Amino acid sequence: MVVPPLVRVRAAGSGRISLAGLICCKADQRTRLVFRMLVHCGRKGEKKGFRERDFAALLDAAHQQLGGNIVLVWDNYSHHVDAAMRELIAKRPWLTVFRFPTYTPDLNPAEGVWAHLKKSLGNLAPCTIDDLAGLVRTRLKRMQYRPDLLNGFIAETGLNTAPP
Repeated sequence: MVVPPLVRVRAAGSGRISLAGLICCKADQRTRLVFRMLVHCGRKGEKKGFRERDFAALLDAAHQQLGGNIVLVWDNYSHHVDAAMRELIAKRPWLTVFRFPTYTPDLNPAEGVWAHLKKSLGNLAPCTIDDLAGLVRTRLKRMQYRPDLLNGFIAETGLNTAPP
């Protein structure tokens, strides 16, 4: 499983969308994409991005969907390595975390997801942040039903997902 660095997509007006996602591999099951999206409208006091508890909730959702233990390969995004996140990880005995080396986005299969998503949105001009959120959600849901595409993102990295 892989969590990408924070991805933000902006609409023509004010606001942005933050995404976090996991590409999940389990023996004898199709590859899955589990994601969460936050829509920021620019209101005062509005949460501006994913925090440790949001990432923990994403991991809990993946654990519930997949069942069993999870081995997570994670980048060095600041919220992934801080003390609060280490504490949240320690409370989950079903979770084992390995870190990517610093500055190695080419090893992160989720980067392929975000590149594919951004390319599909390239020629669109949504009027509102809600329009953009709908388009992003639709395209990510389409990817969820294309395990071969997700497997391609993994293969592109050269990482071996076969158990030892």
